[in-house]
Amino acid sequence: MTAERLVVIGGDAAGMSAASQARRLKGPEELSIVAFERGHFSSYSACGIPYWVSGDVAGRDDLIARAPEEHRARAIDLRMRTEVTEIHVAGQRVRALDRESGETYWTGFDKLVIATGARPVRPALPGMDAAGVHGVQTLDDGQALLDSLDRAPGRRAVVVGAGYIGVEMAEALLKHGFQVTVLNRGEQPMATLDPDMGRLVHDAMDGLGITTVNGAEVTKILTGADGRVTAVATNDASHPADVVVLGIGVEPETTLARAAGLPVGPHGGLLTDLSMRVVGHDNIWAGGDCVEVLDLVAGRTRHIALGTHANKHGQIIGANVGGGYGTFPGVVGTAVSKVCDLEIARTGLREKDARAVGLRFVTATIESTGRAGYYPGAQPMTVKMLAEHRTGRLLGVQIVGRDGAAKRVDIAAVALTAGLTVEQLTALDLGYAPPFSPVWDPILVAARKAVTAVRRAGTA
Repeated sequence: MTAERLVVIGGDAAGMSAASQARRLKGPEELSIVAFERGHFSSYSACGIPYWVSGDVAGRDDLIARAPEEHRARAIDLRMRTEVTEIHVAGQRVRALDRESGETYWTGFDKLVIATGARPVRPALPGMDAAGVHGVQTLDDGQALLDSLDRAPGRRAVVVGAGYIGVEMAEALLKHGFQVTVLNRGEQPMATLDPDMGRLVHDAMDGLGITTVNGAEVTKILTGADGRVTAVATNDASHPADVVVLGIGVEPETTLARAAGLPVGPHGGLLTDLSMRVVGHDNIWAGGDCVEVLDLVAGRTRHIALGTHANKHGQIIGANVGGGYGTFPGVVGTAVSKVCDLEIARTGLREKDARAVGLRFVTATIESTGRAGYYPGAQPMTVKMLAEHRTGRLLGVQIVGRDGAAKRVDIAAVALTAGLTVEQLTALDLGYAPPFSPVWDPILVAARKAVTAVRRAGTA
């Protein structure tokens, strides 16, 4: 019997999880696996790069979960520094370019997994390619930034963008002794939060000595005679910089898929069914940062680039390719981050998300503490909750605080997945002891206030 061939494009979380799971289910005599990775590293945590740059993680290799040699030892033919440049769907083959030798060749497939990830948003502005301007998406990017910090002629850093990567990189640069300015195009940092909650993040960043400029539209990067960045120009000012980090966000890397005629959604990601099979193609799967997923609260697809989803996608794809069965039902949009000791979390919908899908809602915002108020070390926490008008269905939760604030969002994530109302949420039997929570956990306090808002809205 001739073995089927599985080809995987992308050697990180989704791609190698899929390859590894498929190998667990089928041996080399049944399924040969060829994986292509254009970079120098496989199976690593891109989410950990800011913490490596900051020094919280000691070294680059700590972020690598499995080296290429480990995959090859399991009969996965992982070809590093090899980029797939074309997918021929009808011919069931891919064209690959060996970046070291320059050789190009075709490889056929019976089954294909596309796990090409996401690419950093890099505006086409003057000076964006100057020395000292860095995106942070891969381990190579992280090393280049660390090298640049060592060579920087001064200690002034500008971060463009104030999302998750932006605020995490601001902290990392602060720890390197740089004066940090964050340029944010929006009303407040962390656009994944509502502006009133983003304001809390802004205030905390100011308190740390990070200068945040909101409403700042970058127009160009200024350079010196040596071609290295000297400043970042915005619509109304110029901000001196010895190093610039781009934290504007990412977008799905679907260049190959688009060229092959595969379906993409409104956010640019590949469209798949519940089994992560590309819509309309029985032998092609896709997962990770290059796909769109169903938002279980909004009922629409969205693009969320997170390692948690990518690894789940890979496991499901590998199970289906290997003869098993698995599905990925969707997400509720849970994410956590931090800047120094400030913890930031959200799940579900923001106010503008709810409006965009035509939902009427009420909000409730409370201030509490992460422990009993009398217990040493109790720190403040703000919780904002959105609930559907009249029905009281939980729509979203945002948390900004310290000392264990962020992971409380997991309670809300479970409630959103289960479709609970805020009234049902108040009855949850959560753990209590003074070192861990007040008698009424902040999530429950917010839910009680949301219940009152729902009842008032129902009589209005």
